[in-house]
Amino acid sequence: MTQDTSVADTATAPKIGFVSLGCPKALTDSELILTQLRAEGYETSKTFQGADLVIVNTCGFIDDAVKESLDTIGEALADNGKVIVTGCLGARAGEGGGNLVKEVHPKVLAVTGPHATQEVMDAVHLHVPKPHDPFVDLVPPTGIKLTPKHYAYLKISEGCNHRCSFCIIPSMRGDLVSRPIGDVLGEARRLFEAGVKELLVISQDTSAYGVDVKYRTGFWDGKPVRTRMLELVQALGAMAAEHGAWVRLHYVYPYPHVDEIVPLMAEGLILPYLDVPFQHAHPDVLKRMKRPASGERNLERIQRWREICPEIVIRSTFIAGFPGETEAEFETLLDFMREAQIDRAGCFAYSPVEGATANDLPGAVPDAVREERRARFMAVAEAVSTAKLEQRVGATMQVLVDAAPAMGRKGGTGRSYADAPEIDGTVRLLPPEKASRTLKVGEFTRARIVGTQGHDLIGQPI
Repeated sequence: MTQDTSVADTATAPKIGFVSLGCPKALTDSELILTQLRAEGYETSKTFQGADLVIVNTCGFIDDAVKESLDTIGEALADNGKVIVTGCLGARAGEGGGNLVKEVHPKVLAVTGPHATQEVMDAVHLHVPKPHDPFVDLVPPTGIKLTPKHYAYLKISEGCNHRCSFCIIPSMRGDLVSRPIGDVLGEARRLFEAGVKELLVISQDTSAYGVDVKYRTGFWDGKPVRTRMLELVQALGAMAAEHGAWVRLHYVYPYPHVDEIVPLMAEGLILPYLDVPFQHAHPDVLKRMKRPASGERNLERIQRWREICPEIVIRSTFIAGFPGETEAEFETLLDFMREAQIDRAGCFAYSPVEGATANDLPGAVPDAVREERRARFMAVAEAVSTAKLEQRVGATMQVLVDAAPAMGRKGGTGRSYADAPEIDGTVRLLPPEKASRTLKVGEFTRARIVGTQGHDLIGQPI
């Protein structure tokens, strides 16, 4: 849970409490709403009790996320009483056929779905009138951010054209809608100019950027640029190089044209890191999932990527115990993990999601078996990851510093190119050997890797 406390309380301006739950895509929705609130003169409150109204941006993808969202709404209602709900959970129907949030919490003031900034603001205006007309100089060029100053998420599209049987995201966020490439690059430039050192590109399907507009030509700095993943990444990489910054790609489906991106990684234009949601490896399970690729082609593609860029790090997520999954199909997944050598992997035990077509598939796997398979998968995944981390010992790596108490004299924490924030490991930085050596959050340092600890590396700043 992220509560925004970036703006100091004042005695006159209305105060809005804000809670942002869920994935980075929801986080960027929150940033848009907070930016608009700031533009209109609203302040934010550190507590529910001190606010004139509370906004809860929810997640509604899996059962645990639904529960967390509903519990947070309940807490806000109990502590404040005036609550507006937005986000993915706001688009879900309840058992009675109406809105799920309204069925569980009928006292909420308003409910919207995801990427609904204007609808949220309309509800805010209705219950807490804005204090004055907007003044642009109240808002930083980058808008209000919920991430640290040195990294930021850049959302390039909304929605998804896939209809994976376990997923209800398209029903909540709609089909793919790509942002104009000029808008995306303009936001990227503002972020870099504001000091961002790592730009994390996100969407529901980054590889499909521009498909909905047939890769039409847009304009950036007066020059034509196609609305396509390759051209976007080329432009972002060139821009990042001017500012000594990183570009990291998330949610990349393994389409053939992704092969065009990997040489850019080998050249150092963008980070050699791909977040690819494979979900499984057996062709029959992938077919039941309605995923857009087969396990055999995925393995071949990974091998080709590593031939082009040996330094590439691949992270992924998988589902164990999907309806109909046999022991043999699960063993195929384990074999894939061992052969593909996925650097970073997460695994969910399959959980039925209301409204997902997978619920109607035959062959439901018992809960205990799902959890047992998830545990077996993670044992294999951790063995692969640990072995890969041990290979880093002795290497010198560039590390982006995330924390540095006492100017780093007591050490700190950071991340290498192999580590995305929040989801991967870290580099635990030892105190510098030279007393004059300091570390600063948001800056890069070189570190010699001297050991490993769990999912993390231990580095000596040099």
